[in-house]
Amino acid sequence: MRAWQYPGGQQPITMNEVDEPVPGPTQVIIDVKAAGLCHSDILYMEKGDGVMPFLPMTQGHENAGVISAIGSEVECFQIGDVVGVNSGGIQPPLGMFTPGGFADKLAADYRDLARVPDGLDICLAALATDAGMTSYHAIIKEGGARAGMKVGVIGFGGLGQIGARAAVLAGAEVHVAEMKEEVWPLALEAGVAACVKDADEWVAGGGWGDDSGFDLIVDYAGFDTTQKALNAVKRGGTVVQVGLGSPTCTIITPTILGKRIIGSLAGTVADIEEVFDLMHKGEIAPVYEEISFDAIGEGLDRLKANQVIGRLVARFGD
Repeated sequence: MRAWQYPGGQQPITMNEVDEPVPGPTQVIIDVKAAGLCHSDILYMEKGDGVMPFLPMTQGHENAGVISAIGSEVECFQIGDVVGVNSGGIQPPLGMFTPGGFADKLAADYRDLARVPDGLDICLAALATDAGMTSYHAIIKEGGARAGMKVGVIGFGGLGQIGARAAVLAGAEVHVAEMKEEVWPLALEAGVAACVKDADEWVAGGGWGDDSGFDLIVDYAGFDTTQKALNAVKRGGTVVQVGLGSPTCTIITPTILGKRIIGSLAGTVADIEEVFDLMHKGEIAPVYEEISFDAIGEGLDRLKANQVIGRLVARFGD
């Protein structure tokens, strides 16, 4: 079968012919129908040597498709079921520590599967398994966005667009900091109250006796933005860090006092299915561009060059 693999040595991803996977006792084999492209794929090509347990590694951790084979201990699923995969649940993270779904077939543990509702486009289902799950878990489950809260979202990309919309649906007043002004109309259409180019433009809150500022800020970028979030969140507020644009950041220690910082990683099958439901109802409609399986390598190059609005999703299979 075909598989896009990272060969090591920070070399570009390449398409190879590999053996088809065989299910373990608790695994299913999925005929992959769609796979999302993510900055984490690029991160592991840049930093994965010495971290990935073997090379070449089939990448792709945002996947949905149809079950075509089942292991002996699999429960509640059967051949023909349409599912998405939580890439970092029971099984080690797909595309990073175990073969992922930039391939015709994928082996996944049945406990990591989310059922795709009838009628939900398979590209949206794939997108929901990481961009949807991760953004939703960060802003709703970790951040607790709800009515009456003033919420800031840093980065309106593949994750931020979903997180911002989820907070709007929860009843929060949502503000976005996003450098690409061309996506501001999309943010406003999603119900965002206002957009700025830089989180530095947000009114600072959190000095002694100061209860202004944001209740919650979720940073989906992670470049020089963590300190900016701390500056703008009010005393008693929360900053949730998701983005890993830079490997390190500098924080002014006094700005932490009286505030919480949470690092949010991935999410759960339940999160994915909640996002599926919102997408199925049309409540969340993220912007994405559909590409072919053959274009995955080129797509990752575009993503690295910051030439993508929203998300790239490869549709492939029979």
